[in-house]
Amino acid sequence: MKNFIMPDWTNSNLNISATIAEFLGAPNKNATLPSLKSELAKGYKNVVFICFDGLGIYPIKQNLPEDDFLRKSIKRTLVSTFPSTTTNATTSLTRNKLPLEHGWFGWSLYFKNIGRNINIFLNTDSWTNEKVEITDSPLEEPDYYFDHAQSEYQINTIFPAYSKVAYPQRNHVFGGEQEFFGTIKDICNRQGKQFIYAYYNEPDSTMHRCGVTSRETKSVITSISENMKELAAATRDTLFIVTADHGQIDVEGYVELYKDKTLYDMLETYPYLEPRAISFKVKKGKEEEFEKYFTENYSEDFRLFKTAELLKENYFGSFGDKAGLLGDFIAVGTYTHKVALLTPDAPRFKGHHTGLTEEMEVPLILINN
Repeated sequence: MKNFIMPDWTNSNLNISATIAEFLGAPNKNATLPSLKSELAKGYKNVVFICFDGLGIYPIKQNLPEDDFLRKSIKRTLVSTFPSTTTNATTSLTRNKLPLEHGWFGWSLYFKNIGRNINIFLNTDSWTNEKVEITDSPLEEPDYYFDHAQSEYQINTIFPAYSKVAYPQRNHVFGGEQEFFGTIKDICNRQGKQFIYAYYNEPDSTMHRCGVTSRETKSVITSISENMKELAAATRDTLFIVTADHGQIDVEGYVELYKDKTLYDMLETYPYLEPRAISFKVKKGKEEEFEKYFTENYSEDFRLFKTAELLKENYFGSFGDKAGLLGDFIAVGTYTHKVALLTPDAPRFKGHHTGLTEEMEVPLILINN
């Protein structure tokens, strides 16, 4: 069986944030990236950190030629958090914290105090999609590392309208791609030193809908590269640091897990977390039966781990107190590139992520002018 791409907390997108945190004089206890550290030491007027959702190494190589501006600017291949998903990775990127510290592991988590699986970005029930009032949440509220900066740089953020921010007065909401890049340009042209953290939700949305190798995705990624080239030409004394929260793969099949009554009857709650990184909370005394049954029926498409094993190997980081959210077992999607449907209404995306295959690889792109 082909080897998984493992988490590496010295060579991950989190380490970009750690390096920038140290540069801005914010607290940091994670490893830094020497190549980025030396580039930041050059003292640019503007430092711009951009996360393009889903723009991992695999989507870049599938959609951009080798001589493309953005692809040529890749300095290093990093890995994402595990699970390799927006919920988990962007939380690590903005807070400079390991998944085991912040607990935002995946799209859906089991909240023991209310006995429900909750889509944590939306506060909705993962099965019924009804709105749920969350009380006594184990998850931290947003606490971005750059909000604790002690430097001469003015701090700016650029987020979609639905994002939560602690300091709305220095946040900039955008409506589309041109406004996103235009806002970055305007801030860079201000007087004084400027730091920008910017998040754009493409090409992830298009890849989910159309697939990684689709014509639509190629158009979106090409446009991002062209806009980055124009932005770099239109600004002076600026370092652009570009990465992704994760990549994506083309989905090659669906496993209708929600139809397996035998499996679900062994569980305290239906499966949660992510379609290619599935958490199972098993009824007491059913652990061996569950492990045997799952392995016999699903081992081609998912590799089953005891959560305790993954914790011991630091898949979620080496410290933190949120392990209780992860359940007893986690099944990870293999190179068959299938996704599990955990509920009857689960979307059949054409592109997806959250596993330990190609979707784990993300770029460190450095552009300076």
